[in-house]
Amino acid sequence: MSLILNRLSKLWLGKSRRSTLLLLSNGFSSCSRKKQTPPCFVVSAELCEPYEACLGKLVISEVHNDMINLEKKVHLELLYNDIFDKVVTIGASNGWVATLSGDDGILRLQDDLNPYASYTDPKSIPLPPLVTLPCCQTQIVTNVSMSSSSPEDEDCVVAVKFLGPQLSFCRPAQSKPEWTNIRIENSCFFSSRVMFSKKEGMFRILGAGGHLVGTWDLQNHKHKIQRLRFKNIPELTKTTNELLDSCCTYEHLVESVTTGETFLVKQYKKTVEIDDGVAKMRTEYLMVFKLDGEGNAVHTEDIGDLVIFLSMSEPFCLRASSFPVLFPNSVESLDYWENVTVELADYLVIRGFRPFLAPYLIPPQHID
Repeated sequence: MSLILNRLSKLWLGKSRRSTLLLLSNGFSSCSRKKQTPPCFVVSAELCEPYEACLGKLVISEVHNDMINLEKKVHLELLYNDIFDKVVTIGASNGWVATLSGDDGILRLQDDLNPYASYTDPKSIPLPPLVTLPCCQTQIVTNVSMSSSSPEDEDCVVAVKFLGPQLSFCRPAQSKPEWTNIRIENSCFFSSRVMFSKKEGMFRILGAGGHLVGTWDLQNHKHKIQRLRFKNIPELTKTTNELLDSCCTYEHLVESVTTGETFLVKQYKKTVEIDDGVAKMRTEYLMVFKLDGEGNAVHTEDIGDLVIFLSMSEPFCLRASSFPVLFPNSVESLDYWENVTVELADYLVIRGFRPFLAPYLIPPQHID
């Protein structure tokens, strides 16, 4: 325990605090009562007494705003997986983080890192023991997706995409929840992420390279594969093409609930530094394509008033006009080492580098 406390204390040495704003325990600011919270993310958790409990007070940041120090205490193992080595945070959706326990192998959905969830009664929803299909694995997860804002909703379906062929679904609110496991045959989906389309009412997966989209309809026990046709692709300079050839490409599928539009984002990242065996990557280029119902993916530099949010959480879209600090027609991206904003019209890039312990963007939360 003393070794853990010593390692944690070093993480906070010399750290400056940009701004402090204390929120009340019910998630409201003292000056006004908001109906919808701005998008935010967890910056850190500062070790607090009693130290033996390994708890920390959350520090969050609203997008394009200063850091906010909260009184909400969380278990530090949710943020410092490498130190505690008991729980692995494997993904997030709608403000819920998914964890995989090293003790019992149970996947849990928790709202501890949601600054607008209860301070005193955090929720932890265990899912049934994972079932591993033949020639598959359930230890490495690409991401987690939910069909509604809370796993406590009666009809909520949780989807877990594992690295490899296995895709698993569960309804946590059922009296006896169980997993529905699917083996995906096409290898282009093995490393892909799953997302839920509210427009289609189905889960979708974008294949590597962005040429195929798989859709799973659990209600009718059907799935289909759609091939995309890329159109209006910009002509790039030789220098830009050489840069993209040296990058790793990440494809994201994201849907705007307010407009019903679906976008495919190609994000090109390059390793700029290796730190203790971990690659620090920088976004070098972005392309956004608008999808239509005919399978066309049309390149665009104009998504209007929308902002696309990419992170290790399930991606989402918002109207910039709903939140004064957001830039319209832009993409926000957050990962373990980089926080970047790309304005699409003139390709203005604003970036910052620092460790982000929980690179999960939390979408707006509805509060009373």
